[in-house]
Amino acid sequence: MRIRVTLSLPRVPSSVTRARQVLVTLLGLTDATEDARGNLALLITEACANAVMHGDAHSAVDIAIRIDDDVCRLEVGNRGSAPDGGVLVAGLPDPLTVGGRGLPLIAALADAVAFVPGPPGEVLIRITKRLTAGADG
Repeated sequence: MRIRVTLSLPRVPSSVTRARQVLVTLLGLTDATEDARGNLALLITEACANAVMHGDAHSAVDIAIRIDDDVCRLEVGNRGSAPDGGVLVAGLPDPLTVGGRGLPLIAALADAVAFVPGPPGEVLIRITKRLTAGADG
């Protein structure tokens, strides 16, 4: 199964919920495991929340959802800049504070994640996650 959806949502908190709802609906059409569905819902929530919180004022949150057989790729972009040169590490910040957990959480739950080059002044995070357990998983 192949699914492609693109969204351009306003930079407002309710866009996070809308993006998650669209993804969850699309995943309902697939054979995704319950774990993969839950992880992907959390991944898009965190990525969109970061775009809403840290994007430039009056910029949109652009989202691309691509499902190819047993792999889902999410791309979330906005006008702004990647934090700390775009490096993602798994693990929580020390000391653990109210903020600052989104990117480490994304890095820990995704199969692959990176900030990818885009037009100047824009930041785009690409997240990849398998929908089903592999033959040895």
